[in-house]
Amino acid sequence: MRKTTIILLLALVQTVCCQAQISKILGDWLTVDDKTGQNYAVVNIFRGDDGKYYGQITKMLIPGTEKEKCVLCTDEDKDQPIQGMVIIRGMTEKDGALVGGKVLDPESGKFYYGKISIDNGRLKLRGSLDRAGILGRSQYWNRKTK
Repeated sequence: MRKTTIILLLALVQTVCCQAQISKILGDWLTVDDKTGQNYAVVNIFRGDDGKYYGQITKMLIPGTEKEKCVLCTDEDKDQPIQGMVIIRGMTEKDGALVGGKVLDPESGKFYYGKISIDNGRLKLRGSLDRAGILGRSQYWNRKTK
């Protein structure tokens, strides 16, 4: 009986900790252009009605990019405006991070496996060719403040 109680308490603590971590991921983030280091867009990460997590570009920040379209996309996003596009799709929570689903790079039109976590107060987005996350690269986004 005592063992069961301890196990249940540990499971509860782990669940609460993971949910706290996920709440840190939700909200508005400033993406950073890899080439210039300049803030490029605002992405809102949210939980969908299906219980999965998504990220939508809500605003392009570099003048002249507001009307850019995803010309290299090959799915329903082909030739659609990048502003307003859902680029993080169908991720699920695992151990305080978001995993699975797909991440779209609107510049290349390609999808990648993704993992999102918090690293020193910044959002770490790992996009990779393989599910294990070995063949890919990471981007760090900053929390958008008012």
